[in-house]
Amino acid sequence: MLIYESTHGTVREEAVRVPKKDEVAWIRMENSSPDEIKHVLGDLYKCHPLLIEDAIKLNQRPKMDTYKDHIFLTFFAVSEELEPREIGIVIGANFVITVYKGALPFLDQLYQTCQELEERLSHPGSILHAILDRCVDDYSAVVDHFDERLDHMEQAVYLNPSIRIAQDIFQLKRSMHQLRRVIAEERITLSAIAHHSFPYTREDDNVYFLDIMDHISRVVDSLDIFRESLTGLLELQMSMKSDRMNEIMKTLTIFSTIFLPLTFIVGLYGMNFKDIPELQWDNGYLYVWILMILIGVCMWYFFKRKRWF
Repeated sequence: MLIYESTHGTVREEAVRVPKKDEVAWIRMENSSPDEIKHVLGDLYKCHPLLIEDAIKLNQRPKMDTYKDHIFLTFFAVSEELEPREIGIVIGANFVITVYKGALPFLDQLYQTCQELEERLSHPGSILHAILDRCVDDYSAVVDHFDERLDHMEQAVYLNPSIRIAQDIFQLKRSMHQLRRVIAEERITLSAIAHHSFPYTREDDNVYFLDIMDHISRVVDSLDIFRESLTGLLELQMSMKSDRMNEIMKTLTIFSTIFLPLTFIVGLYGMNFKDIPELQWDNGYLYVWILMILIGVCMWYFFKRKRWF
């Protein structure tokens, strides 16, 4: 864990222990076993049993539980695979404990930054703000990823309306829905921190938490727009397919209509009756060809004038 000593303004790394009154501690518990979590939260920091249970399971939705001497927050980061990763945050008068599973590179970077910039550890509220701010900053990368994928999908549909893209759209919408649900609930948590008397932050910190909440609101708005755009893209593809099919059917219908009288003429003179006057004509075959070509040209000209193709 990192210990900030306010009397000397120094930061040092020590084994996990309870900080003194003039110290502020940040303890990271990455992939810790249930026994380790029980020892740190229960034996050392005397946390509530329900808090310890939530920290061990880490299957909560974004929330804030208030206890007598500490508060438990559940917040979500985004992994490199763009999957929500839960972080349990226990904050008290002079400590912050983060519990999470799997590596989160931004927490490693923040841990290193706190060793170099002592003021980052000067107050539990500063540590909490830094963690939440980095989580929300990564949401922008998710928004950019969705925006890029949506742009590629739109271009693909315009180039080829028959492309099989419905499955990708539904998968992307499902990912957006999952992420939006998490982020929207985090906005409620941040509102509670910024607008109410949160006991472990300074009054000057409220404006910074409001800034985080503003970023989250913009992310939620962007996700809503993307979801509507995906629905519109699917409808656009269906409409383009339908238009294409109508064009094909119209072309086939025009050709069928042109050949209908020609088929009648051929069928008429293909009958096996003995007395058909035109069969005795010396140039009957040529006359029939001229008649069929003339009928075809006239019908084509008529359709063209009507702008049916």
